[in-house]
Amino acid sequence: MAAIRIGVIGCGGVATHHVERLAKMRAVKVAALVDPNAESLSRLQERVAATRGLPTFADYRKMLDKVKLEAVHINSPHTLHYPQIMDSLDRGLHVLTEKPMVCTVAHAQAVVRKAKQKKRVLLVSYQRHYAGPWRYARELVQKGALGSVQYVDAMLAQNWLPITSTWRGDPALSGGGQLNDSGSHLVDILLWITGLRVREVSAFIENRGARVDIDSAVALRFEKNAVGTLSVLGASPGWRESLTIWGSKGVISLGPGPLTLQTYSGPAQDLSAKAKDRGNPDKNFIDAILGKAENQAPGECGLRVIELTEAAWRSAATGQTVTVR
Repeated sequence: MAAIRIGVIGCGGVATHHVERLAKMRAVKVAALVDPNAESLSRLQERVAATRGLPTFADYRKMLDKVKLEAVHINSPHTLHYPQIMDSLDRGLHVLTEKPMVCTVAHAQAVVRKAKQKKRVLLVSYQRHYAGPWRYARELVQKGALGSVQYVDAMLAQNWLPITSTWRGDPALSGGGQLNDSGSHLVDILLWITGLRVREVSAFIENRGARVDIDSAVALRFEKNAVGTLSVLGASPGWRESLTIWGSKGVISLGPGPLTLQTYSGPAQDLSAKAKDRGNPDKNFIDAILGKAENQAPGECGLRVIELTEAAWRSAATGQTVTVR
């Protein structure tokens, strides 16, 4: 079987790790690179030998016109994802995109619908879907170890504010701030592990002098009478993250310590030894294209994330609780 030819759209820092993994796969041929910044192209080619000598483009549409491809890998600024995903799907290509998938619910609905119409793999690079503790926590919740989920508390804090001096602080390119950026991972994982959909959102947001959201305090009401809180802080001296899920039978905690499960019948159990990593987004993308594996982070995950995120923005802007339909 011929190798799957992939075009890489966006060759900045995050692209290096993806391209290194893709270049090591026998079933893959990285075929072309796209970035409007010549320095980003040069850095990637210096770091990954397999990319040297490949055709390069400043405009992804020229690559789509001139290079034979089966798939694309999108690592560009957030608001550029939507046209790049749609144009690629229209060409019949499979798509792996960095998070957030897109920046509006309408765009998310459109790309999910298009991927189904074209019968192509659309995978969002949420790497925690492959990381042991998060995967095992999801398995426990889905198997009923907690009973019915009643409350979720999720928190992320990091020193994100300084990087608003880059494109991430420009709403035209970022589509939003910390909630839509690193916070996207936390929103995704709490929804993915619990399997719940959010129904109502009430949020307070502070921009701390930036043009995009920095600190977000969000109250959530899910389906099935579950409630919870989501805190995303972009003005913090260090990284902290935690996710705790309470159910009718017990509680699961992830971070800052190990994965633990405590029921009403005994002390907390450290389950870290049972939590094994299982691949990465790039391997899953290729295996899904080849029909060897199920897509572990489909476009629907990106849709659920932006549903909650967009509702939080609207709530903070209006001072009202927002219903998610």
